[in-house]
Amino acid sequence: MCPPDYYEVVYEINPWMNVKRTVDQKKAAKQWQALYDLLTQKLKAKIELLEPVKDLPDLVFTANGGLVYKRLFIKAHFRHSQRQGEEKHYETWFKRNGFMVKTIPKPFYFEGEGDALFMGKELYTGYHFRSDIQALDLVSGLLKLSYFGLELCDKRFYHLDTCFAPLDDKTALIYLGAFEAYAQLTLLETIPDPIKVSEEEALRFACNAVIIEKNIIMPEGCSRTRLELEKRGFSVHELDLSEFIKAGGAAKCLVLQI
Repeated sequence: MCPPDYYEVVYEINPWMNVKRTVDQKKAAKQWQALYDLLTQKLKAKIELLEPVKDLPDLVFTANGGLVYKRLFIKAHFRHSQRQGEEKHYETWFKRNGFMVKTIPKPFYFEGEGDALFMGKELYTGYHFRSDIQALDLVSGLLKLSYFGLELCDKRFYHLDTCFAPLDDKTALIYLGAFEAYAQLTLLETIPDPIKVSEEEALRFACNAVIIEKNIIMPEGCSRTRLELEKRGFSVHELDLSEFIKAGGAAKCLVLQI
């Protein structure tokens, strides 16, 4: 995770961002701290912190920084120039901590866990708005794993982790409307227990959830999704993440899993 010391909306690179909607930075800091405290104190997760950097406001959204598999870190190559300055900070941290770092070569773009999520041993990936399918082929080669490539079609759900959350090896949150028809079919055929999230709750970022065993951390206001999760024995922890939603991110976007 990365503290939101310099977080604000100063450019527009997705439909959620509007430079006229200013971020309440004190409120954002409290919201981030609530997530950090829940993870570390109640759920006993170990959190490593990336140092915030001035003029890199989206560094707080660490999920996009790359993909970790065992001791391999595949570094993101961001599509938008406003975020490309983040790349060297992820590379430095992971090298310092003993990971093998690989980079997706130009001209292909790859945005880390934002577009690549493991469900059990299976890798699901999203492409179109941020990551390139060619980059995902290269990621697959580095991991020596096959993958499901899912084409996104709704600009509001520009990353896979905004519309898909694998919870265990059989259950996942899915907003089907974010996917092209063939991708929808792939999800429904390969996931034994899909929880279909409504558009209303998908727009509240219900799918942008952090999963720790049977604990689900998600934005508040997703009562129908919460009910479906609790039916399956999950414990749901709701947080106010409204300041981060202004930039198109919520709980999952703020966490990169190591």
